[in-house]
Amino acid sequence: MNIERYLRMIAGAFVMASVALGYWVHPAWFLFTGFVGLNQFQSAFTNWCPMMTFLKKAGVPAAMTVTKSCGYGAVQRGSGTTP
Repeated sequence: MNIERYLRMIAGAFVMASVALGYWVHPAWFLFTGFVGLNQFQSAFTNWCPMMTFLKKAGVPAAMTVTKSCGYGAVQRGSGTTP
């Protein structure tokens, strides 16, 4: 798995856990759900979130970039952005 998949998985787990905690424990946990959503929103514009720093230090590999050339996909190691 690459860093983008880990980010999605962790964000989804945080949202599910915070909604459950907000429902069964205390409504203040819904603020954490809002924080995760706001963080995802800002990362769409900046291409950075705090969890990326932790995952990179943990040695999670970067994303594979897929480029199309003449109808065939070529996989390149890269930062996860397409040219």
